[in-house]
Amino acid sequence: MGKSDGIPILDLGPYRAGDAGALETLAAALRHAQENVGFFVIVNHGVPQTRIDAAFESARRFHALPLDAKLALKANEHNIGYLPFKGSTTRSSKVNVNTKPNLNEAFFVKRDLAPDHPDVLAGKRYKAPNLWPAEIALPGFRAQVTAYCDALEALARSLLPLYARALDLPADWFAKAFDFPMYTLRMTHYPPVPEPEIEDNQFAIAPHTDSGFLTLLAQSDIPGLTVRLPDGTWVEPPLIPGSFVVNTGDLAHRWTNERFLSTPHRVIHRTPRDRYAVPFFFDCSYDHVMECVPTCTGPGNPPKYPPTTYPEYQLWFGSRNYAHIAPKAGENMAAG
Repeated sequence: MGKSDGIPILDLGPYRAGDAGALETLAAALRHAQENVGFFVIVNHGVPQTRIDAAFESARRFHALPLDAKLALKANEHNIGYLPFKGSTTRSSKVNVNTKPNLNEAFFVKRDLAPDHPDVLAGKRYKAPNLWPAEIALPGFRAQVTAYCDALEALARSLLPLYARALDLPADWFAKAFDFPMYTLRMTHYPPVPEPEIEDNQFAIAPHTDSGFLTLLAQSDIPGLTVRLPDGTWVEPPLIPGSFVVNTGDLAHRWTNERFLSTPHRVIHRTPRDRYAVPFFFDCSYDHVMECVPTCTGPGNPPKYPPTTYPEYQLWFGSRNYAHIAPKAGENMAAG
């Protein structure tokens, strides 16, 4: 497996081809990456470049809409919809006191549920129809975005046996937990910001850790992402066209009793070009209870966190970082 600037590069080709021993070899590389860095880059992952390109183009098309059209789809309590420029301040960071809003705008999409889906009718938090622009305004947008979500869900599912074996578990150990996984696609636009307007301690996205199980980030052609290695050094992932940057989020960190790292990262954008990003956040099924992975605890190493579920943790995380998310009476939140 390759390595650049401290962030490993994992080749999925032999694993996807079913080569003998490829699962165990790749799982060992993933284990090393997750226990020592928290980030890695994957190549030969099987997602067509045309699908990735279409996702970036969809982000460009959405953010080119007039502001009034985007505000008509303003993000709701499920964190679905449009987040205006400077619409969030990252207050959940453990490595930086972030006091200024992020210099980006974003559009959030979750699994495309129908209005009559049982979970929608039950009013479950984070289970709601997406807020789509009219087809006449953005022809083909919904189809392109859902196709990208389908492709990345399939890619994320294909990684689960690697995560299981990396944790010395049977390859199918995560299958039940991810039988109907939650996910979020964030289509982010970083507009150019003149240098005099960039204040101290202000970022395109401030230093933070992701909230979920894993994140898949298609590589942008404009650098900006930097990762904080365990020694405190900030590095850029190797820029490999067509690859995905993958990282562990807080829920995987908790679930593995801190064995897998949830590594801080940030985005600094100081080029005169518009930058776009389409991170895909992948999580277990809504009601699955994440208790400490059995191979991550033992004598002298008790579980560090109580069991939690996706909605409990995401409600805590979302209410810390987004003004449009707040707990309702009767809703449970996990402790950070």
